[in-house]
Amino acid sequence: MAQQKTESKNQNKRNNETVKHVQLERKRPKLSKVNGSKQGNNKSNNQNKKNNNRRPKQNQTKRDPKATLRIIPLGGLDAIGKNMTVFECKNDMVLDDAGLMFPDDDHPGIDLILPDYTYVLENADKLRGIIITHGHEDHTGALPYLLKDLGKQVPIYATKLTLGLIEGKLKEHKIKNAKLCEIKPGQTIDLGCIKAEFFAVNHSIPDAVGVFYRSPAGNVLHMGDFKLDQSPIDGVQTDFAALARFAKEGVDLMLSDSTNATNPNFTPSEAEVGKALDRIISGAKGRVIVASFASHIHRMQQICDAAVKNGRKVAVTGRSMVQNTDIARRLGYLNISDKDIIDAYDLKGMPPDSYVVMCTGSQGEPLSALARIAGGNHKTISIDEGDTVIISATPVPGNEKAVTRVVNSLAKIGADVYDKSRACVHVSGHAGAEELKLVLSIVRPQAFLPVHGEATHLRAHANLAEATGVSPEDVFILENGESIELSSKGIKIGESVPSGIVLVDGLSVGDTSEMVLHERSSLGAQGVASIACAVNRKSRSLVTPVLVEMHGIPGGDDPELVKAVSKAVSNAIQRSLSKEEPPRETRKIARSALLSVLWERTNQRPLVIVNILEL
Repeated sequence: MAQQKTESKNQNKRNNETVKHVQLERKRPKLSKVNGSKQGNNKSNNQNKKNNNRRPKQNQTKRDPKATLRIIPLGGLDAIGKNMTVFECKNDMVLDDAGLMFPDDDHPGIDLILPDYTYVLENADKLRGIIITHGHEDHTGALPYLLKDLGKQVPIYATKLTLGLIEGKLKEHKIKNAKLCEIKPGQTIDLGCIKAEFFAVNHSIPDAVGVFYRSPAGNVLHMGDFKLDQSPIDGVQTDFAALARFAKEGVDLMLSDSTNATNPNFTPSEAEVGKALDRIISGAKGRVIVASFASHIHRMQQICDAAVKNGRKVAVTGRSMVQNTDIARRLGYLNISDKDIIDAYDLKGMPPDSYVVMCTGSQGEPLSALARIAGGNHKTISIDEGDTVIISATPVPGNEKAVTRVVNSLAKIGADVYDKSRACVHVSGHAGAEELKLVLSIVRPQAFLPVHGEATHLRAHANLAEATGVSPEDVFILENGESIELSSKGIKIGESVPSGIVLVDGLSVGDTSEMVLHERSSLGAQGVASIACAVNRKSRSLVTPVLVEMHGIPGGDDPELVKAVSKAVSNAIQRSLSKEEPPRETRKIARSALLSVLWERTNQRPLVIVNILEL
């Protein structure tokens, strides 16, 4: 299999990190009135949906035997997140998606993780456009950072809702005059020698698209994130006719979503969640709180529908939830009348059984609305025994403990908590193995590159491709930064480019090295001890007593332990001074003396800070 050729290539890669500063606009978002608004014209949206299936004219690109198309995934091949892929042909380059990933326990204190897009910056003069397939953070989140670094206006192509979400994100980062270009399924745009045709796919957010790239070197199909839901909430199905047409024209390489490649079944329809929500809300006695992803517009629509059907109003809380609700309503993608939706600040005095709260916090984020409600720290919403809480999402890998903490807090209060294990309150937005095989069978690609997943998902998807007839030699499993080159001679693995991650840490982006993360982990796991004293090297003596402070160490406040540690460190420093050892060696000996005593007494090896003042 071609992936075996790449196994040793990525061993010595380093994460390139840069330093930037970010100022975010932190005004509280508000819900606006949309009834009668021209922007929320559902009729025109429905007309657009009807036009999605129109067969465009054939737009084949003339082949050039000397041309080479490079496909370079910069993110998305080591985890579910950071999706970013470069398409480069001759002197033209297109970027497909610019996503981020949320940190796990291995990144303490980190807010966001971005892909390293150094290669894009180095070739900015070639960049003809940025295509965003849909509005989820793992496809849009890195865009503000990238635009700031590019320092030039580059057209951003996306559908109406996706652009609306991007516009809100850019405003938060104080980015003005971005060139936002709306596209529709069935439309083709020219980006230098690369032509991009968009086609509709069904996902957990409206207006998602896949892209068919035509170039002088060959054709590449990028499916984007998709599932094959035959009873979708918005009526938009994955465009099978377009896939069949691409297959007839010839697909030299296919990139496809691997998220659920290990799931042997079909992914259930989103409509099944609506039935469960209606059943739970209709039987609830007190208030109902539903936590979901703020970008899951289809889920939000079903929450609203179930609430209204059962005579309840919908209250929205959580910064991103309020913001996305407002955008989706203004653009006509979330349908609920003004009289049925209220701000959380308007709940005072309302009976608990008269409303449903739609909030963020499905991943157990400490500062999210649900976590604050569970902890009794929310300004406007409380929770009582007998209330119902629905967690309408699956924990992202790494967030399981955080979600469990929130669920336990709710259980202590006496809330009735529903999650995926108890009722069908969540289904995935990604295709299962049988759906992936169906699409592979329709498209019949010459070569296949699984994307959007961890190593297990990529490998499983590669096996599915082989099972549907793709030759093992034409199935490629890459690492971020590796490339595939498509030409008239066929497909081969090309040269690698700089890749890695960029860490967003507070207001700085970059400058958080592995050493910093290691120190944070040590602080959290073992604690910290500090040594301070003054010495006179001429008289070879301690001028002040050794001061030792310990934090996060068992017995660190025990006077006997402090006394023992101080004595051991004092003796060590005095011996070093007597031997006239250099300052660096004295600090090393002092650290070793402290660690030796603590290991013997507590079995701990904390982070040690040594401050020796020389007089």
